[in-house]
Amino acid sequence: MPDCIEDMEILNFTFRVACVEDAMEISDIEQACFPPHEACSECQMIERVKRAPEQFLLAVDEKTGRIAGTLNGLATDEEVFRDAFFDDASLHNPDGSHVILLGLSVLPEYRGKGLARELVERYAKMEREKGRSALVLTCLDEKVAMYERMRFVDKGLSNSTWGGEVWHEMIYIL
Repeated sequence: MPDCIEDMEILNFTFRVACVEDAMEISDIEQACFPPHEACSECQMIERVKRAPEQFLLAVDEKTGRIAGTLNGLATDEEVFRDAFFDDASLHNPDGSHVILLGLSVLPEYRGKGLARELVERYAKMEREKGRSALVLTCLDEKVAMYERMRFVDKGLSNSTWGGEVWHEMIYIL
């Protein structure tokens, strides 16, 4: 029996990896969740889904069949985030020790239900089972505390200049 309403909300979702047929809907979610200067292009997202569908975790609303949220990245042996991961899906190394997380997106109407946290927890478990050692991401200053609650550690300012913003680099040790 769920402990709280938030847990009951999560029960209404199926979690699965992506398939190529999901690429357009994933791209639309990216566009809806990020400002234009931060969002990856449709072409970038489609290429990422084609190259590394197993690195996408989707939360699908069981009532509507709609993808409500996604978490995606690329596996690599690199330990430091660099903007090239956004542009070049060929950097994906299926045997890499780390995952560079490139986007956590939850559609506005699904926010506040614990879905982002659930995506991160399930993704971490999935990658730990693959033998990965860490998840790395960048986020804006106002998101640092949210990610710290999800067990990420702030490593300070990142070298990333994606979208002309100042980013923090964070790591989740698996």
